[in-house]
Amino acid sequence: MAREPFYTGLVVDKSLTQKYDFNPYYAHIESSLGDPIIIDGTAFINLAANNYLGLAADPRVARAIALAAGRYGASMCGTPIATGSMAILTRLEQRLATFAGVEAGIIFPSAYQANGAIFLSLAGPEDLIIIDHYAHASLIQGVRLAGCKIRPFLHNNMDHLRKVLSKTEMYRRVFVVTESVFSTEGSLAPCDEIIRLCTQFNAVPVIDDSHGIGVLGRSGRGVLEEKNVVNFEGIYTASLGKALANAGGFVGGRKAFIEYLKYSCPAFIYSTALPPPVLAGVEAVLDIIDAEFPALSEKMWRYKRMISQGLVASGFNVTDGSAPITSIMVRDLDDCARLAKMIHEANILVTPFVPPSVPVHENKIRLIAGANLSEGTVGRVLDVFQSIGRRMTAV
Repeated sequence: MAREPFYTGLVVDKSLTQKYDFNPYYAHIESSLGDPIIIDGTAFINLAANNYLGLAADPRVARAIALAAGRYGASMCGTPIATGSMAILTRLEQRLATFAGVEAGIIFPSAYQANGAIFLSLAGPEDLIIIDHYAHASLIQGVRLAGCKIRPFLHNNMDHLRKVLSKTEMYRRVFVVTESVFSTEGSLAPCDEIIRLCTQFNAVPVIDDSHGIGVLGRSGRGVLEEKNVVNFEGIYTASLGKALANAGGFVGGRKAFIEYLKYSCPAFIYSTALPPPVLAGVEAVLDIIDAEFPALSEKMWRYKRMISQGLVASGFNVTDGSAPITSIMVRDLDDCARLAKMIHEANILVTPFVPPSVPVHENKIRLIAGANLSEGTVGRVLDVFQSIGRRMTAV
């Protein structure tokens, strides 16, 4: 095969970014996730990061990471099964399990990798995976790779889920997959009802709590605490790179399930462990959550309410989510691109979601205000959107 046709065939459609002379993706950030952040030498308000509790640039977390680097070094240079599992890793795995409300757990290099890998170890042609229509790409990719039967159910629609589950008696195993918080709109899944239906129909619930851990629940422990679920008989996954402000993915469940993954999941067995400093950073965040979650949570939710109410007052159509996520809904793709550019020109970093990340005509611009922001910063955001709202109304 000639190489040149191969490379010329790798085309990215940049027509929209060229039309508006603006690309909202891969911003060149030159600072920590403080308030403000620096992009190409200019100060920006950060409403793009999943830094819910505002701890990514917390000095206590940075100190813990630095101390761990001095004690443990930069890397294990191998997989836990082959080169050994550091005490800090096994300690954090159990602490996260206790924190989230499951028996045991393991840590993957990323939550995307965890979600994409577990189904390969659990499901085959004789099995069925039922998945929420709006589930995250990592879950969808993992389900597709498993080689089993797949059935979507309408987003958060328990009547539809019940109908699908009622016709599953011919399968060996049945899994029901959902997120706790759907990241583009902030809606919460009725996980307690999903768990009840799974119990009724002998299915295994799989809950991705990536946007719930550190956010939901009276003490920030995630969806199982939020829904008062004890003795969870399912599979739990979560990101350590959102409210927990570091990196990595966590998979939790019963001890027998975790032990099985440790010896049967290729993505875990053959992946170098997370660096010890990152593990120490997660531990530091958990310490802060244990001590300060009520105050951090109050700021996070207050900013959410301020932004949602301010956007509505400025004439924007926003999602009615129950998580600290506010998304502006923009049906037309060109309008979405134009609005994203206006926000960027006002020195605010946000995240536009367009197809294929969302369905056609369901474009969204997502805003997340971390608890590290000041009330004055959030006030400036509202002033900007009030001005943009007037400009768009005048067009």
